Amino acid sequence: MTNNNTRILLVDDHPLVIEGLKGLLSSIPDTSVLATAGNGTEALTKLTEVEVDLAFLDINLPDFNGMDLCKKITSRYPKIKCIAISTFGERSYVSRMIQNGASAYLLKSATKEEIQTAITKVMAGEFYISPDLNHQSLPKEPPTGERLVPVITRREKEVLLLIANGLTNPEIAEKLFISVTTVNSHRKSLLEKFEVNNTAMLIQLAGRFELL
Repeated sequence: MTNNNTRILLVDDHPLVIEGLKGLLSSIPDTSVLATAGNGTEALTKLTEVEVDLAFLDINLPDFNGMDLCKKITSRYPKIKCIAISTFGERSYVSRMIQNGASAYLLKSATKEEIQTAITKVMAGEFYISPDLNHQSLPKEPPTGERLVPVITRREKEVLLLIANGLTNPEIAEKLFISVTTVNSHRKSLLEKFEVNNTAMLIQLAGRFELL
């Protein structure tokens, strides 16, 4: 860092959230928002253009999830700290985000004081988990035999729901105004994330995880 100023990248696909965080962070001493991004691809591009110390990452992004983004950032830029900020407080999200390199996990209901505390701790090399979360969320490995809920993008969720409704790939493509090739790609990604080999198992597991 320079002059003890924490340089920040904000990543969220909701402009109101971005503007709200920018306004809040502007009132915290020694912090500067240098860049914002609405998705993971844009975030990675911004990181080639500006140097930041800290990235606030939403978990649910349009292109790929914030956990994958966190892993990419911490792998490519080891000096950048990542803070997850989300509406999701389930153990699977918290655990995976920490596993993928996040130094903090905040809910979007966090106060200015909590965000300031998180920044201070993270930049000092510590971890911070929102006190509103159950601290039993923190184990880095799930209990034996327990499967974590896969994290899927909004588009994958749309495709999953249509698959569950019995639509074919061409029908899904027409309904979502995307190509059949893109639908195939999303379907393949879903099978990989759920670690299953066929559509029937995919739908069964998605139902068990209450994603349908």
